[in-house]
Amino acid sequence: MKERIPRYLELISSSFTPHLTEKVSVLADVLHESWRLKKHVYICGNGGSAGNAIHLANDFNYGIDKGGGLGLRIEALPANSSVITCIANDEGYENIFSQQLKVKANAGDVLIALSGSGNSPNIIKALEIGNKLGMKTFAILGFSGGAAKNIAQVPLHFQINDMQVVEDLQVIVGHIIMQELYSRGRGEK
Repeated sequence: MKERIPRYLELISSSFTPHLTEKVSVLADVLHESWRLKKHVYICGNGGSAGNAIHLANDFNYGIDKGGGLGLRIEALPANSSVITCIANDEGYENIFSQQLKVKANAGDVLIALSGSGNSPNIIKALEIGNKLGMKTFAILGFSGGAAKNIAQVPLHFQINDMQVVEDLQVIVGHIIMQELYSRGRGEK
C-alpha cells in the first residue's frame, strides 16, 4: 500500500501534459460560451463514466452558480433509466445516447463523451450524431483513445491504461472546469 498511493497519485499528476492542459482550457472556454449563450450541453458515458456524467451535470447545473439559478443548461444522458431501457429495448443499446441527441440537441450545443476505451458503440454513435447535428463534440478518453479519439472534434486523450485513473481524470477535468466557471461567473458570464 505504501507504494501504491504515491504511484497512483503520480499517474494522475503526470497525465496533465501541456497539450492536454490546453484542451481542458478549450473545453472550459466552450462551456463558458455555452453558459453565456444559454446553449445546451449533453454529457454521456457508461458504467463509472455514466456516474461521472451524472455527477458533473450536477456540478455544472448547480455548483457553478450556487443558488443563483443561472447554472449551465446541462443534461446527463445516462440519468433517465426509463429512457435508456426503452431505447435499448426498441432500438439497441448502441443508440441510447444518439437517439436522445436526435430529439433534444441543436447545432451549437455541446456534447461531452466520457469513455475509458473510446470504443463503446453508444459513445461512437453519440459523437457521430453530435457531429452530424453541428454540435461541438468533446471526448475525455483513456487507454489508446479508441475510435472516439478520431471522431470527437476535441479529444482529451489521457494515455493511461488504468480504468480507475481514467475515471478519476474525468472528474478532475470536470472539477477544474467547474471551479473555473464558478470563478468566471463571479465576474461576468
